[in-house]
Amino acid sequence: MKNNVIKKGFLAGTVVLASFSAYAYDLPTVNLGLTSFMDGGLPAGPGWYSQTYLQNYDASKLVDNNGNTLGLPKTDLSYQAIIEQVSYMSNVRVGQHAGLGLNFLLPFVSKMDMDDGLNNAAIKAQGGFGDLMIGPFIQFDPVMGAAGPKFVQRIEFQVNLPTGEYDRNKDINPGNNAVSLDPYWAATYWLNPKWTASTRIHYLYNFKNNEPGYAFGAADDIQAGQAIHANFATDYAVTPQLRLGINGYWLKQVTATEVDGEKVKGRREQVWAIGPGAMYSFSKNDHLVANAYFEQDAKNRPEGTRVSFRYIHHF
Repeated sequence: MKNNVIKKGFLAGTVVLASFSAYAYDLPTVNLGLTSFMDGGLPAGPGWYSQTYLQNYDASKLVDNNGNTLGLPKTDLSYQAIIEQVSYMSNVRVGQHAGLGLNFLLPFVSKMDMDDGLNNAAIKAQGGFGDLMIGPFIQFDPVMGAAGPKFVQRIEFQVNLPTGEYDRNKDINPGNNAVSLDPYWAATYWLNPKWTASTRIHYLYNFKNNEPGYAFGAADDIQAGQAIHANFATDYAVTPQLRLGINGYWLKQVTATEVDGEKVKGRREQVWAIGPGAMYSFSKNDHLVANAYFEQDAKNRPEGTRVSFRYIHHF
């Protein structure tokens, strides 16, 4: 997604000139809080998995490079997304202690609402399909202890392909119109048989978008900066089926966005969030995860509340 506010708004029938620059979503859509508990391993070994995510996001403010709300009558953004992930864990071994797998993930923004208080003269948005994400991965076997598993990890080389809806005349799009690489390392550690801590750490590299949005004027291309983003969670098994815990995420853009090859200052994005979560296991093949996140210290992007539900099924 990308969100850059043009410099004209209509208020009470009068053209009002302003210097609005909402540097939100130069970066593509990435995994912010979609995964949380027990992330280092697949729950039931080799085979096919489907994972269905339902996510609701609400933000009442878009913030600038200083963390201040933009000077618009309103900056209300909300959307609902459905994400379908299909995973295959093969019996192909990589060395003596790991196996090979493949992930496919496709998001769909079913509802996108943006209210800038100017009949969307400043910020235009659309929903639709997002970019297809594909990633071969290596899943390592669990390291076992006397009372059960102690540690498990996975590495994946995720590639985001520009297959999603993109309109250069819209400020917010579900697709990013550029290839990006977003490899990650995920791990879960058992502090004891009931208490675990998990993380997933990505490094995002973006290639050029050769059809930049209208807010970039006559520019030939834009290349979003590189970023690090991570999910983290800890949970405790209060019953054999139910785990309760705390989950969060963090994103930091570490290099500048470039327009026609020139670095642009003041566009780097950041945000972090934390909140409660729960996981219920109906069986070893079926699990439901619910997470809530409350964002903090955002720069150049929205700051709001995210709620995610994730259903995991092993065939």
